[in-house]
Amino acid sequence: MAKKRMDSGRGRRPNVVNNAKRSGPGRGFWLGIGLVAIVGIAVLAWLTNRPKAQSAAVDPSLPALKAEGYLMGSPTAPVEITEFADFECPGCGQFATLTEPDVRARLVNTGKVRIRYIDYPLPMHKNTWDASLAAACASDQGKFWPMHDAIFANQDRWNGEATSRPRSVLSDLAKSIGLDANLYDDCMKSDRNRAKIQSHLAEAERRQVNQTPTFVIGGRMYTGALPFDELNRIVTEELARVPAAPAARATDSAAAAK
Repeated sequence: MAKKRMDSGRGRRPNVVNNAKRSGPGRGFWLGIGLVAIVGIAVLAWLTNRPKAQSAAVDPSLPALKAEGYLMGSPTAPVEITEFADFECPGCGQFATLTEPDVRARLVNTGKVRIRYIDYPLPMHKNTWDASLAAACASDQGKFWPMHDAIFANQDRWNGEATSRPRSVLSDLAKSIGLDANLYDDCMKSDRNRAKIQSHLAEAERRQVNQTPTFVIGGRMYTGALPFDELNRIVTEELARVPAAPAARATDSAAAAK
């Protein structure tokens, strides 16, 4: 039987502890204070000088997106944000739970943008296909986005580190958002949405997406979970490039003629 590790104090001179206490903080204390200060300075330096989102121009020879994905917002919104994401990707979960609520409230609900979500199930995530299939089955009942939110909010319950049987957890999430359980179960058993998800995967590969999440906005591709301020800046720049709608131009012309 292994012995418990204990500090027996062998070799300690008498009164060394008491003398140390009386003499004030020791060397370890001041080393700790110094380390905290160094870490704090390093963090502040990183926050000040952290790189902006990496972006690359989208190949202009590529035709319009072949994959339909899942749309949120007005189809006529002037700017589209296309997100390639993996349901099991931690960075995608961070964006969905922390940043996307602001995007919806301040950009989608105000009519500035529409979001197109395209799942990109990566091979290193063993449960991500089940999550994509669950979301597609929810979409069949008109509830993709509630299921999207539930899947990301509960990522730690169904991902590959939590379970080897994610479908039972995903089924509970489907019930929690009010899906018809029988229709959902039939959909999952039939595997009928696999071809749809494969088309999304093929689209990501065709566009050489190599990281999740990746966002396509205007003619550029941005990698990583963008913070809201950065995303808002990009959208504002894109809005400035969008020509005024014909109706708006006609109204402006009429007003100028008066």
